Amino acid sequence: MESSAVTWAVLGLLDQRPRSGYDVKRAIDRTIRHIWAGSYGQIYPELRRLEEAGWITGKDDARGARSRRVYSVTASGHAELLDWLRGTQYRIELRDESLLRLFFADALPPDDALGLLEARREGYRQLLAYLVSLDDGTGPDPPYIDLVYRWGLDYCRWGVEWCEQQQQRLRRAAA
Repeated sequence: MESSAVTWAVLGLLDQRPRSGYDVKRAIDRTIRHIWAGSYGQIYPELRRLEEAGWITGKDDARGARSRRVYSVTASGHAELLDWLRGTQYRIELRDESLLRLFFADALPPDDALGLLEARREGYRQLLAYLVSLDDGTGPDPPYIDLVYRWGLDYCRWGVEWCEQQQQRLRRAAA
């Protein structure tokens, strides 16, 4: 089966515990959103693909008036996840619309361009505040979940600092 990042995000979350598509989306938003964002438009088709491939199984589990399907990882799905985790192919992709805007900011008046940098700094601050809010104080996370969480905190702190340094540098250069 052809796989993508959505394959591994969904399969990894389901490997932790059975979830509905809605639960997968909530888990993404509460855990890995700072490194990988997934939409319902990606998640639900991927759930169907994974079920067709036999990597997960789904079971109808209505709650109230709502129908829902809860998915669990099969033995073959778990084996595929382990193969991917042990794989040697690493692809680091950076898709950052804010940085894309900065790349083209020379087309703007200087104050507007600096405003983009200020907005980026504020974005890092907001993401940092969100990540800090995820720490519910109930105890330590598993070591590698904690590792990625700490990466997100450090990345945001670095981003705030970098934006401040670059604002100062660009202001000095314009003066």
